[in-house]
Amino acid sequence: MNSKKNSFVFDESKCKILIVDDSKTINNLLTREFNNFNYKTYNAYNLKEARKIIETNHIDYLILDINLPDGKGYDLFENLENTSIKTFILTSQKDEEKREFSFKKGIIDFIIKDNFLFQKIEQIIEMINKIEQNKNETILVIDDSFVIQQQLKDLFENRNYNVLLASNEKDALKMIQEEQPDLMILDVELKKANGIDFLQKNNELIISELKIPVIIISGTINITITRDSYKAGAVDVIKKPFVIEEMNLKIDLWIDYKRKQKELNRSSQLLKQYKNAVDERSIVSKTDEKGIITYVNEQFCLLSGYSKKELIGKNHNIVSHPDNKKELYKKIWNTIKNEKKSWTGKIKNKKKDGTYYWIDALIKPILDKNGNIEEFIALKNDITEQEDVKEYFQLKLKGSQKDLNHSIKLAREYEKAIDISSILLRTDADGKINYVNNKFVELTEFTKKELIGSDYRIFKNIETENEIFKNIESLLEDKIIFNGILKNRSKFGKTYWINITIVPIKDDNHKTIEYMWIINDLTELFNLNEEIQSTQKEIIYKMGEIGETRSKETGNHVKRVAEYSKLLATLYGLDEQQANILLVASPMHDIGKVGIPDSILKKPGKLTTEEFEIMKEHAMIGYNILKDSNREILKAAAIVAKEHHEKWNGSGYPFGLKGEEIHIYGRITAIADVFDALGSERCYKKAWEDEKIFELFRNQRAKHFDPKLIDLFFDNIQQFNDIRDKYKD
Repeated sequence: MNSKKNSFVFDESKCKILIVDDSKTINNLLTREFNNFNYKTYNAYNLKEARKIIETNHIDYLILDINLPDGKGYDLFENLENTSIKTFILTSQKDEEKREFSFKKGIIDFIIKDNFLFQKIEQIIEMINKIEQNKNETILVIDDSFVIQQQLKDLFENRNYNVLLASNEKDALKMIQEEQPDLMILDVELKKANGIDFLQKNNELIISELKIPVIIISGTINITITRDSYKAGAVDVIKKPFVIEEMNLKIDLWIDYKRKQKELNRSSQLLKQYKNAVDERSIVSKTDEKGIITYVNEQFCLLSGYSKKELIGKNHNIVSHPDNKKELYKKIWNTIKNEKKSWTGKIKNKKKDGTYYWIDALIKPILDKNGNIEEFIALKNDITEQEDVKEYFQLKLKGSQKDLNHSIKLAREYEKAIDISSILLRTDADGKINYVNNKFVELTEFTKKELIGSDYRIFKNIETENEIFKNIESLLEDKIIFNGILKNRSKFGKTYWINITIVPIKDDNHKTIEYMWIINDLTELFNLNEEIQSTQKEIIYKMGEIGETRSKETGNHVKRVAEYSKLLATLYGLDEQQANILLVASPMHDIGKVGIPDSILKKPGKLTTEEFEIMKEHAMIGYNILKDSNREILKAAAIVAKEHHEKWNGSGYPFGLKGEEIHIYGRITAIADVFDALGSERCYKKAWEDEKIFELFRNQRAKHFDPKLIDLFFDNIQQFNDIRDKYKD
């Protein structure tokens, strides 16, 4: 299993930078640029001011000038060796000896103050961003020298990389399989082994499958070692003792390459999914610049009646319909080939069996980097049914006295078709039913005898309130057509959903003489939607149980937290929709625990400081699992996962938010989670008595917890106890 940490999210606004330079011009320039990127900056113009700022503030990065009025910048740098502050040196001198010394001491980079300083600021900002991203990257060092291991470990950890160490082939192979590092440093001379032979032997796993860049290091560099290293799959060879700046540059280069490779893989995967989505939903074809078909999807074949074998390699005019005018094709070809623009419009095509179909098409030329056409892609939708209806009404309008009988016959055929395919109701101007078809009878479960002559409100269920059952004239008002969706019950109590379109039928004087009700049964669609929503809620609930199960907490914990959260949300004044969203989302508060090692998650005793830091990562792990969803419930669950350990006074994690900076979902779930956790027995503690819990809540009012929510909790304590009793473990 790959246990590598990939949960860190860099927030520039949380990053604090101290700029130490006695030039106000340079100091102000750097400050302005960093602030533009949302960094928090501090300014000092001498060593004394810099030391005071460092003593009273948590500084992440130091931009340090060498020559200052009260001493050398190196004096300050020497005092920071045991801190987490990362330093960039500003200097106007190109001293190579000082550079290597400084890199050995752990500086990130040398910035020369010259005429190009302004452009270098973006490089600093980019470097800081990459260093923060390094917290998600792992380097495996394979070397049997403890001194080299520690030297490289210190060097790489100073740049925020996660570092793994291995001294032999067995340990190295195990780490590669389990941790899947992003980069390997491999020494040629290992005890009882040769590093190049190891790489050659495991080339399939390391290079082909995991695509890990490997840098060979060796005390001796000759043509044989160089040749064998590259043949085994290494990307570079570095001689020991190595120049630290060179090592830093090459490590950063290949890590950056690996990042871009990952991003390319993600983009390729997304592109493939987008293509699949388009293929499933649209009719797709591609042709070369001469109009020869090179690709069609299944939807194209189903509509046209041709197989892929019959279409590939043929001119696209194989489906052209003779009714289309030549001018249409000339216009399309001129637009897409000569003007190199997209063309949209309707086209009538011919199926293999000789019948026709209509499509609404977008034809787009695909250009290479030089603007030359590589191919054409066409995305289409079938609009045959709409065009047939349009043609029918055009035919009716054009019907003359001479072919009146023919038009009437066609009208009756269409009326028959509509009657068979739709649910119909007609009422007179006063709302009295004068016609219903069989489908209306089946839907409402009234008989035709009960319906004909009755007021249209007869099929309204007493539990249904809807504007459709108001006076029809006032319902339509100045509208030509009314459309609405109705949930109703049949005569015998069966629930159904329908889409109703009411069309007023007018005489020659524009007076309404009748209303035509065209009804579509949506019951199956709504039932399916409810089933999907129910399934989504069940999945979310089960995911919440997964997080609790890993830490040996009962499924009833997430049930209680969900019900407590909904109750508290309602008491707080959130509307019913928000309260129900929190009910479903709150069980996901600890889903991030799936990324925490069992040794920490299930430890029976108290966690060490280091173990608790790892445990705290479950908040951001959960947030990253959920944050990219477009579903409202999962977006709410992401907020809950991230913020349910924040505290009202700002002492919580992961971001130290204060007061109402914490989302109300997070504030509510915090109380619900702590109340249930303290009252439940866990692997590392006994359940607390109620009075002990209540005492803690009173003490933590306006410290850990939102004071208003705590007041609501105590004012309604019996309702919380009722939920706890209902869902006892």
